[in-house]
Parts: sequence; structure tokens; C-alpha cells
Amino acid sequence: MSFKNVIGQNEVKQHLAEMVFHNRLSHALLFLSPEGSGALSLALAFAQYIVCEKVNGKKDSSASLFGEEESQSLAINNAPADACGVCASCIKARQLIHPDIHFSYPVIPKKTGDKPVSTNFITEWREFISKHPYGNVYDWLQFIGAENKQGNITAHECNDINYKLSLKSFESGYKILIMWMPEYLGNEGNKLLKLIEEPPANTLFIFVAENESLILQTILSRTQLVKIPALETVDIENALIQRAKISVDQARQVASISEGNYHEALQILQHADEDWQGLLREWLNAILKTGPVAQVKWIDDVSKLGRERQKQFLRYFNHLLEQAIRVKVMDGAQLRVPDNEKDFAIRLNKIADISQQQAIIEELDKASYYIERNANAKMLFHALTIKLYHIIANKTVAVVM
Repeated sequence: MSFKNVIGQNEVKQHLAEMVFHNRLSHALLFLSPEGSGALSLALAFAQYIVCEKVNGKKDSSASLFGEEESQSLAINNAPADACGVCASCIKARQLIHPDIHFSYPVIPKKTGDKPVSTNFITEWREFISKHPYGNVYDWLQFIGAENKQGNITAHECNDINYKLSLKSFESGYKILIMWMPEYLGNEGNKLLKLIEEPPANTLFIFVAENESLILQTILSRTQLVKIPALETVDIENALIQRAKISVDQARQVASISEGNYHEALQILQHADEDWQGLLREWLNAILKTGPVAQVKWIDDVSKLGRERQKQFLRYFNHLLEQAIRVKVMDGAQLRVPDNEKDFAIRLNKIADISQQQAIIEELDKASYYIERNANAKMLFHALTIKLYHIIANKTVAVVM
């Protein structure tokens, strides 16, 4: 994968290229980003950039990438902005078959008693990246048939990493390990500490993570942080137009809801035919007018939607609440949303003031968090219905039509 295939993130791409050409890489990088921002795609593109024969050819052959004195023979303005994409190394890197680029990711036992390592799933990994370069860990685990099994990066995986990185590089002169989701690495990750602290020459670790607090502190303290921000709405909009081949208006609407998460944008697009607004209208009327019988029916219906669709619905409600707040504090004519959403946002302002809307947003975020962790849907939406009623109960109620 080349940098040009990664959506947005131009500043990060430039920063990574400059680190290479100023020889200021740490042996262990932590790409930290929110879901759907393209951190894994960036890691893959960066690995290809490092092994690219054009990039290597531009560098002083006596210089190292890792913190030694900067080569004076190459001005940064002459640094290639991207891998060439056509040399033998680039072709192998793009196909995820380069012998000096290794991968580690959460896996599951294929059968009882297995001691799984990432290499056991390399065929599935290549197919997954090809089809879902912005997929999340849930997508991956379902792709390999995990169902309700917990993925892990195991002690056997750490032993395998130690072995692979102890060997000499085959082609590029560099050895690179990309570990996706080190949050799934428990205390067994301490097996890697010596290798990270005293790596063989020209060895690079790239840890790609979303939640810093879940990474082993002993590993975290030994990495150089590369923060990757959420995507700009306009970058998601353009990507949807170019890659998903949808209209400008639909791309704009989906991008605005996705909140910088391209994975979420694709999920929204997949469920574009869902009548989230109708479902929300039914819920609010059940909470504010028609009462417990209607609430029970609605909760039963929504509990059957499945986890991903439930999350999509809550995200859509959040989006409308945010638009309602914007309508109140700025000229509604400036909002880049469809008229029916703007009208619904205005109606939400009749139900709840800004502080109440912010309280509802917090509850919706909590609900999404618990859905992600397999909470019982009926219990969750029943509790959420009660909470929403109490948040807005002290305000004169208008039926949402």
C-alpha cells in the first residue's frame, strides 16, 4: 500500500517521510489513532516506503534510519513523498508477501489445544486487508470465524516474533514488524522487551493501537508516539465519492455522521436504506406520549437489529442532537445537512435544551460502549429509555412528528 492509497492524513505522511530522511526513527513506533482513521493503512504504507528501492536508493547507503547522525548528502526537499509502487519490493509489500515485513494481530485457536500464532492466519490476513483496509478488530475476528471467542496475541506469538526478528533481513536491509492492536497483548508481551530495547540492526517495530490505556506500560514506555487524528470530514466525503461511487449529497451526509471514522462511514453506507429517523421518531413518541406499552414494543424491535445496526442508530441520534445544538448556536442555514434532518433537529430543540441534549449524548455514548461489549440489548435499551425520559421530563413535551 502506498501513501497515496491512504485517505487524508497528509501531515502525518509528511512527518513520517521526514523522520526517515532525517534518520530520526525510534526502533519502536506507536501509531495511536481513533478507529477508522487509517492507522493500519498508514503503517502498511510506511513499511512499503522504507523497503522501496527508490527510497532506499535516494538515501545515503551508509546512513541508518534510527537516530544516528543525519546524512548531509540529501536535502529533505529531495525526499520522495511516496514509495514508487513499481519496484520489486513495492510489489511484494503491496501484496503483503515481502519477506522482511512481518505482521502480528489478535488470533484465536483453530481447534481446542491450539497454540495459535499470526502466521497461521496469514492467508486470511492478506484477504482481509485487501477487502477491508479500514476494518476494525471486530471485523477481523468475525472474518476468521471467532464468533464470540476472544482474540489474543499470545505468548507463543511473542516467541515467534523473537525468532523471526533475530534472523537477518532477506532483501531490503531492514526488518519490520507491524503489530496491530497491541491492546490484545497481555503480560506475555514482556517477552518482547529485550528485543525492543536492544533490537538487531535496522529493525523497526510499528505498534498500531486505538486505546493507549490498554497497552502494557512496559511496552508503551519504550515507543515513540505518532498521533494520528480522526479524518477530516471533507476527506471522507471525497473518498466516498471516488471509492464508493456515490453522489455528492449522499457522501456529504454520510461523512458528517461518521465523525472522522471511515470505517463507520462504510457501515452507514451499508445500512443507507434504514429509516433511522422513523425509528427515532417512534422511540421519542413512545417515551414522551404513548407510554410503556409502546416502549416495550419498540425495545423488543430494536433488540433484534443486531449490534452493528444498533450502534448505527445511536450514532445517527447523536448526529441529530449535535445538529440541534448547532442550529441553536449558529445560523441553521450554514448547516451542510439535508432539510429533513435540519427540520428534525429544530424539533429536538423543542423537546430539550442544550444541557439536556448534551446529557442525552453522554448516555448514547455509554450505550454504544456497552453494545460494543455485548451488553444485553433489551436491558440496555430499557434502561436508556428510562434515562432519556428523566432527562427531559421537566420540560414541556412536544410530540416529534
